[in-house]
Amino acid sequence: MLIRYGYEITLACRQPTALVCLLSVHDDRAADIRGAETVFTDPDVPTSTYRDLFGNRCRRLVAPAGDLMIWGDATIEDDGRPDRVLPDARELPVAELPDDCLNYLMGSRYCETDLLSQAAWDMFGTVPPGWGRVQAICDFVHGHIRFDYMQARSTRTAYEVFHERVGVCRDFAHLAVTLCRCLNIPARYVNGHLGDIGVPVVDPMDFSAWIEVFLDGEWHTFDPRNNTPRIGRIVVARGRDAADIPLVNSFGPHVLKAFRVWTYEVQDLQSV
Repeated sequence: MLIRYGYEITLACRQPTALVCLLSVHDDRAADIRGAETVFTDPDVPTSTYRDLFGNRCRRLVAPAGDLMIWGDATIEDDGRPDRVLPDARELPVAELPDDCLNYLMGSRYCETDLLSQAAWDMFGTVPPGWGRVQAICDFVHGHIRFDYMQARSTRTAYEVFHERVGVCRDFAHLAVTLCRCLNIPARYVNGHLGDIGVPVVDPMDFSAWIEVFLDGEWHTFDPRNNTPRIGRIVVARGRDAADIPLVNSFGPHVLKAFRVWTYEVQDLQSV
């Protein structure tokens, strides 16, 4: 299937302000792009790209004083299959993990493993290790947190959401990531596009957050917010938590004036 995805974001800055944006599809889907990404700003300003420490594609620019609109759009080919479910996937002992997994075992800005370790072992220590234990964590998180956009808070941590029991998709992801790490299971935070393909349409569209967990030598997708296999995930960025991969990081104050995201299936490139 073909999926068109994109965004339109308008920021207001009081003075020229440097920005770093993580809004482009991750390089591991580059071969699937069928309608090349178009990115422009209004007013037109120079931009450049680089790869960060996690391999994400970042766009640098300087927003002028006043309003700046950033617009991006592309079409990607997807296999149309839901997320894989592999119940026999095993956990690996820490000593056998690849070096690049070790960062995803440790605490980070929003994932306080030190504060939740005892709770994690109390709740899941007796669950047989492997896929089923990760799914048990996602089941718990899915049922423990009430989704509420109006309760979103950019500073909420996994420990706080564990006690407050309310949040948005990033909070579901942070808590699940933290509980996995507490049990010595590498887990990383992911953001990207997830359209309402194969499920009832929910508006307005937004970027989504989910997690990836390392089992049996591979990274696997889990989604504690939706907690069901979904079709058409488009990864934008991966990191230890949301602090590593903000959609827009401004080096100075700004006001978000408009935000629009689209992700939907199209029949052919001519219909885009």
